[in-house]
Amino acid sequence: MFDIEAELKKLPNRPGVYIMKDKQDKIIYVGKAISLKNRVRQYFRKNNKTKRIENMVSTIDHFEYIVVDNEAEALILECNLIKKNRPKFNVLLKDDKTYPYIKIDLKEDYPTVVFTRRIVNDGSKYFGPYANPGAAKEMIDFIKDKYKIRQCRILKERTRPCLNYHIKKCLAPCMGYVSKEEYRKQIDEIIDLLEGKTDKILKELDAEMEELSQKLEYEKAAEIRDRKQAIERVSAKQKVSNISENSIDVIGMYKSEMETCIEIFFVRGSKMIGREHYFFNDLKDMSDSEILSGFIKQYYMSNPNIPAKIMIREELEDKKAIEEWLSDELGKKVELKSPKKGEKLRFVEMAENNAKVTLDNKEKDKNSILLELKKVLNLTTLPRKIETYDISNMSGENMVAAMCVMQDGIIKKNLSRRFRIKTVYGQDDPRCMEEVITRRLKHSIDDPNGGFGKLPDVIFADGGITQIRATKRAIEKFNLPIAVFGMVKNDKHQTRALMDENRKELDISENLKNLITRFQDTVHDTAIAYHRKVREKAITKSELDEIKGIGEAKKQELLKHFGSVAKIKQASVDELKQVKGISEKIANEIIKRK
Repeated sequence: MFDIEAELKKLPNRPGVYIMKDKQDKIIYVGKAISLKNRVRQYFRKNNKTKRIENMVSTIDHFEYIVVDNEAEALILECNLIKKNRPKFNVLLKDDKTYPYIKIDLKEDYPTVVFTRRIVNDGSKYFGPYANPGAAKEMIDFIKDKYKIRQCRILKERTRPCLNYHIKKCLAPCMGYVSKEEYRKQIDEIIDLLEGKTDKILKELDAEMEELSQKLEYEKAAEIRDRKQAIERVSAKQKVSNISENSIDVIGMYKSEMETCIEIFFVRGSKMIGREHYFFNDLKDMSDSEILSGFIKQYYMSNPNIPAKIMIREELEDKKAIEEWLSDELGKKVELKSPKKGEKLRFVEMAENNAKVTLDNKEKDKNSILLELKKVLNLTTLPRKIETYDISNMSGENMVAAMCVMQDGIIKKNLSRRFRIKTVYGQDDPRCMEEVITRRLKHSIDDPNGGFGKLPDVIFADGGITQIRATKRAIEKFNLPIAVFGMVKNDKHQTRALMDENRKELDISENLKNLITRFQDTVHDTAIAYHRKVREKAITKSELDEIKGIGEAKKQELLKHFGSVAKIKQASVDELKQVKGISEKIANEIIKRK
């Protein structure tokens, strides 16, 4: 048995990473420390701890630690462990948000410019992220219109150039009409453009235009002029501030009672090239510096677009370690700055104000949904957590169920759960529903901090009064105050209304109908996908595999003919012989297995 007090005494006074685990040996928190001895012991002392830390400590069953040589090494290891294990008490950056980037593969002899949402450490240069796909595609269209780069996806030798060459949109590297050096000169200019170094480009274009004019090459000079004017228009659109740095990210944060929003502005050469925002739940009792430190480490862990400066409001405790790590990643100095006055401070404030607006807008939408639900369902409190369930089977075979969660008016796919039906045999959806909800409620009662989390405020039954009654029977076993309503569909399988236990239909707005329809569709799709997986596994490995003379082909023919193993068992010898490849001998072997 792990003796926490005894293990605390063994902690070394050295830098490292500590790993907190629960009774199931699941990692719940990862942290770094200059001194493991001092840092880890703090968690178990009777001092003023936040609610979040109290909850975490109450869940800790044992801990581990890894000793390293310095704080920078500890930081890198901490980032890797958080990214791999996603502990529930760390600040977690979600991976499901992908923004557009512009990619140039510099390993190619004749690179092209492409749109991508996937960043890979492959030696390419990535520019962005862009606020929306349209902005990135507009920039790519501009580049392809003003520069004669190849637009084909795969470069291969041709017997004649394509149309783009003839309309002066490409220099035809496929025909060897342009040298690598001449082509690369265009790419270098495009890179300067995407990095916001337009002043440099414009000076070079002025010089080139003057030289062509002196040579009386007026047509080429006019092309350069047009390109210069186009770049000036793009540059004017992007200008947002008189900040002079070439490469900075500005991070602003705003916290409400329920959520935290972090907004990042990407500025290159005094020009805004894009922005992002991220939302985090349940961080109210964490300090701003702690949240920002956790965010920065995760965000730049797998992002090759590290700027020369990152501007934030707070001074971070591990600022030097983060700067050292990012400088090593970028190959040149990276600074974390907390401006106190002037234009730079106003720019941080602008990011913070945008974070507030973004979060306010999100919460308005979310709160309007919650307030409508509270009113329509006649509840005394807001229905913060709503769950719904769906049963899936085929003629009573391979019965499964799915659970989906709506948290604060948002469908949370990562909180979905799947069940195999254990106690019901034959097709009886209400009894299956009662079994599944009974098991689900018991999970939270036995382990409130487990994988199912808190009990729901409301359960939406996917169906009418029969499913409502089955759900209520499960709830009444534990005497819980959970409200139940049915989701009534129209002929197009869309939510028409909600139904209470007295069969009264409750009118809801169009927005709420659309949300609940998506909720129903999500749980339905989850259940069907799980049933398909279970059924395919059952088909692949069944009792038929044990019968001599039945291989994969005969097994598939039998299942196709009868639909399930249960129906195959009920068949007579004559019925079995009707299946392709099934002889009387094999049919008798099947009968013996009944």
